[in-house]
Amino acid sequence: MQRDDQDFMRQAIALSRRGMAGGAGGPFGAVVVLDGQVVAEGWNQVTSANDPTAHAEIVAIRRACAALGRFELKGATVYTSCEPCPMCLAALYWARVDAVVYANDRAQAAEIGFDDEWLYREVPKPIEARSLPMRRLLGAEALEVFRDWAAKPDKVPY
Repeated sequence: MQRDDQDFMRQAIALSRRGMAGGAGGPFGAVVVLDGQVVAEGWNQVTSANDPTAHAEIVAIRRACAALGRFELKGATVYTSCEPCPMCLAALYWARVDAVVYANDRAQAAEIGFDDEWLYREVPKPIEARSLPMRRLLGAEALEVFRDWAAKPDKVPY
């Protein structure tokens, strides 16, 4: 039996409920689909894993890459129970997924206490205007490593 978008989204939604009900974290679930097959699933585990990056999409991406033995997910679609936060959105771009399908949107997430709007506003600000203090240190020394990387003949580009 061939599964469709609704089947994959229902799986992501079921994961969001199961993870939430089991005390793993917030109400978020995701599945990674490649060639019509689920290759990995994830649910929010921020509070149970004590890991602020353990969002459903991140967990699913990590599991999919491990299962497939590669660091990118070209050809994959990620179905997620909620519009990805800025961190997850960046990870989805880095993973090179082909598409993202989501159910709840970020305004609905904000209504239940998951408001990422401040982060959407922070990222485009100049570094010195962000609320998280940042300063540059030892740039010339670090640049030597970048130069070595650029000259490295056996590097794996990504």
